Amino acid sequence: MADDVDMKILHSLQCAPRAPFRLIGEVIGVSEQTAARRYHALHRSGVVRVVGMVNPAVYGQAQWVARIRCRPDRVGPLADALARRADIAYANIASGGSEIICVIRSPVDAQRDDMLMQQLPKSAAVLDVSIDLLIHPFGDPGTVGWASYGGRLTPEQVRQLAGDPPGAPTGPLLPPAEEDAPLLDAVAQDGRTTHTQLAALTGWSTARVARRLDALESSGTLSYDVDSLPERLGYQLNATLWLRVAPAHLQRIGEELVRHDEVAFAGATSGQHNVMAIVICRDAEDFYRYLTTRFAAIPGIDAYGVSIRVRRLKQAASLISRGRLVRPSPA
Repeated sequence: MADDVDMKILHSLQCAPRAPFRLIGEVIGVSEQTAARRYHALHRSGVVRVVGMVNPAVYGQAQWVARIRCRPDRVGPLADALARRADIAYANIASGGSEIICVIRSPVDAQRDDMLMQQLPKSAAVLDVSIDLLIHPFGDPGTVGWASYGGRLTPEQVRQLAGDPPGAPTGPLLPPAEEDAPLLDAVAQDGRTTHTQLAALTGWSTARVARRLDALESSGTLSYDVDSLPERLGYQLNATLWLRVAPAHLQRIGEELVRHDEVAFAGATSGQHNVMAIVICRDAEDFYRYLTTRFAAIPGIDAYGVSIRVRRLKQAASLISRGRLVRPSPA
């Protein structure tokens, strides 16, 4: 079981995915060697992966949240087929095994029927489908994705790792060039690949690697995600909350949600429920405590529903295989 040092390393990575182990060690009070050893143990065991991801908007794509209601006895093969697709992310089986929740990357002007024909395998298991656009993720890169697994850093430690809060991307998205392929493939495999290693893979100088990464990151083209398995860290309950909120309260409620330790993600969506939030808790009692305290104290939520995850299939860029995060096989 991971301890407080491991949890602080995970939080450090959420704040600064490529921070050197020397800095992580200084901030959390351990040696560089200890920080590196602990991270590599978590990585080897399949608990955590840091991955570089190209913004789908570069390719004219948006993110759509799909809820696919299925026959419980037929849901497994369909869910596994969806998880293997490169254009599907964050796939889970929920609601007692009768619902698949996933994110589809597809053009914002895609017709619903076209999207279903292209992304969803034909299956008699499907009873009903709803697809809504993910309009806006709440929070900033220093908080999004973190669910406070017990080793939360102080604001000063976060500042030491990440510096000042990042501003908006500085310019238009930079479409990756053909020569960027080895660079992007390397950080997709391991977002912590060093400049020296990237230089060897690309044939560039380390200075050129640093400049290109900085240009891609600052434009918003390249970002980093920290995939982790909460179940392996003692947090067994994962729920999706579907909220109905008046438009005047969207921004306030969304930003308040992502400040909650239990919330790993919150975003505004189209559809009847216009906010979705991913909540991670230790167990059912922990979830009940959250619902009846911090969540209940938020004014302006008109209605909500809950989908409880029963099987995790895919994170942002990792499949779950035998309880481990692994890189998906090339399409």
